[in-house]
Amino acid sequence: MDLLSARLSALSPSETFAMAQKSNELKAQGIDVINMSVGEPDFFTPDHIKQAAKQAIDDNFSFYSPVAGFPDLKKAISDKLKRENYLEYTPAQIVVSNGAKQSICNVILSIVGKDDEVIIPAPYWVSYPEMVKLADGKPVYVYAGIDQDFKITPQQLEEAITDKTKALILCSPSNPTGSVYTAEELKAMAEVLERHPNVIVIADEIYEHINYIGKHESIAQFDNIRERVVVVNGVSKGYAMTGWRIGWIAAPQWIASACSMLQGQYTSGPSSVAQKAAVAAYNGDQTCVSEMGAAFHRRRNLIVELLKEIPGLNVNNPMGAFYIFPECKSFIGKSYNGKTMGSATDIAMYLLEEAHVACVGGDAFGAPGCIRISYATSDENIKNAVARIKTALDKLS
Repeated sequence: MDLLSARLSALSPSETFAMAQKSNELKAQGIDVINMSVGEPDFFTPDHIKQAAKQAIDDNFSFYSPVAGFPDLKKAISDKLKRENYLEYTPAQIVVSNGAKQSICNVILSIVGKDDEVIIPAPYWVSYPEMVKLADGKPVYVYAGIDQDFKITPQQLEEAITDKTKALILCSPSNPTGSVYTAEELKAMAEVLERHPNVIVIADEIYEHINYIGKHESIAQFDNIRERVVVVNGVSKGYAMTGWRIGWIAAPQWIASACSMLQGQYTSGPSSVAQKAAVAAYNGDQTCVSEMGAAFHRRRNLIVELLKEIPGLNVNNPMGAFYIFPECKSFIGKSYNGKTMGSATDIAMYLLEEAHVACVGGDAFGAPGCIRISYATSDENIKNAVARIKTALDKLS
């Protein structure tokens, strides 16, 4: 007898967390696993941010916070958007949530109804389609391969829009590919969207501070569509604060109000102490952000150079985030020790079992011919991991 709701049965488990769990199980057996499956910085939260959290505890910030976040944090976010992105959002247009994942889900649940279509460029972050399904919507995938640097074109976007299209989810810098849309590319997208006034843009910019092209570009900068853009961001990636669970949206007032009402019914406001830490992150010295960004840049250069030396892998040069998404199609169909690689997920599992390197098969991201490797780890781990990957792939025939 199935007592679970139909809503839950439509969802798929997160492959990224599943692979992380499998690697932890091997580690528990004493096996030396290099985990390159998880999307989080390996740095510790900067000291001045931790100090602000300690001060908040001493100052007795132990009570419920306002549903949409503390006023000083919303002002800090508003100031950050003006200072760094030249975007004007009032604190009332900002809703702070338990991580950017909740922020995105709030927006989708607030605007998407039964059979509404949501355009999701593929490769995509694993949770986007599941959130759309949760809202009874229909994910519409638009695929861009490695030959396009995994970025969809304005023409592809135009062709995907129908009278049922409710939203577009655009992630730049991208998880899982590390691709970054330029200002010119975003402008061309905005021109398409201008012709479709009922389409809302959910701009996931959580990797904003980890980009190698200079200034981050937001699709919210274009006045012709700005009133339909929801900017999603947070402190997790740029400030090494994944476990603090602080994300936010900056949105048109009607969407911000809807998300606040929704959040008020199922989580209320996020952690009071974590919010005070986030205020320090945005208002404090930004040297830590640039230093971590420089480290990721160096690691990107290192892993691209090393992976390009492996015959059979097709590797591009990602311009942001801390992922690389090599195409591994040439290994599908090959075997070792009686195991045949039927998919990228099989290759990822083979690399975990044979090379003791954890990565994630591209099937989970809508790209069955690729694997996602996170280089949010030390230079030494990157060198050792790629050497292990090369040895393992060489065994396939």
